[in-house]
Amino acid sequence: MEYVKLGNTSLVVSKLCFGTLTIGPLQKNLPVDEGAELLAYAYQRGINFVDTAELYDTYKYIRRSIEIGGKRPVISTKSYAYDKKSAEASLKKALSELNVDYIDLFMLHEQEGDHTFKGHYEAIEYFLKAKEKGYVRHFGISTHYIKAVKDSLKYSEIEVIHPIFNFKGIGIVDGTIYQMIEAVKEAYRLGKGIFAMKIFGGGNLLSDFKNALEFVFDFPYLHSVAVGMQSRFEIDYNIKCFEERKVYLDEKLLENIKTKRLHVESWCEGCGRCVKYCHQKALKLKDGKVTVDYTKCLCCGYCSRYCNVFALKII
Repeated sequence: MEYVKLGNTSLVVSKLCFGTLTIGPLQKNLPVDEGAELLAYAYQRGINFVDTAELYDTYKYIRRSIEIGGKRPVISTKSYAYDKKSAEASLKKALSELNVDYIDLFMLHEQEGDHTFKGHYEAIEYFLKAKEKGYVRHFGISTHYIKAVKDSLKYSEIEVIHPIFNFKGIGIVDGTIYQMIEAVKEAYRLGKGIFAMKIFGGGNLLSDFKNALEFVFDFPYLHSVAVGMQSRFEIDYNIKCFEERKVYLDEKLLENIKTKRLHVESWCEGCGRCVKYCHQKALKLKDGKVTVDYTKCLCCGYCSRYCNVFALKII
């Protein structure tokens, strides 16, 4: 496994990052020990970087994986904290549930640009003070917006950017993949740590996974790439591809590739809470039920967290 310095930070991370969204309650919902065993196996195979978020509810998996394997990975997490109180609660929750003394990288989740940076100023200020005290090593943002990547270049405090990045530009809210490429290049040149997310478009590009992987392999301005994995086979396969920078057309993989979709159960009550929280604007209410625009849906499963009757699931 190749390791690189994450921009100008002190963090040295594997080129392949384990994205934990897929093993948690919003997606596969693996039993904690099963998910933790997968993470521990990934550490054993050389992956030393994991991505999580308060929303994912996967801290328990990472904590247990450290107990099982005896190795502590570089941990990146994020929250929607917007003021001092919510930032303090987010950091305390992460430290407590992960059972660690510090967070390697704490990010603000789904930032849009200058206006959201300013709207979250109190939270940013809190995390920077936490950094001074040693509870946070580095600070950054995750985003689906080109504008946020560009605007972050004005702030030295934003050390790492976690942008959506795939060859078809699925999920980019305010432009094209070509525009995102230029923004990411500039951020990389200025020393920002860059690790990509949703290179398979939330599962929508799994049927074209070869092009999806080759796209990031051919782009030299990414320090690391977060990929969700749900089995030892997927871990082994991805490690092989990342180590050799080559995509292998494995028969077992081809047999098991299945495009993910967000499914709405018949008992949906049409309350609209999920519509409000879908930042991709992929959900709408029609005739008292939720409908999905699959050209916009990233299959992230975030919306399911806001459904009181459990009518939304990734299948």
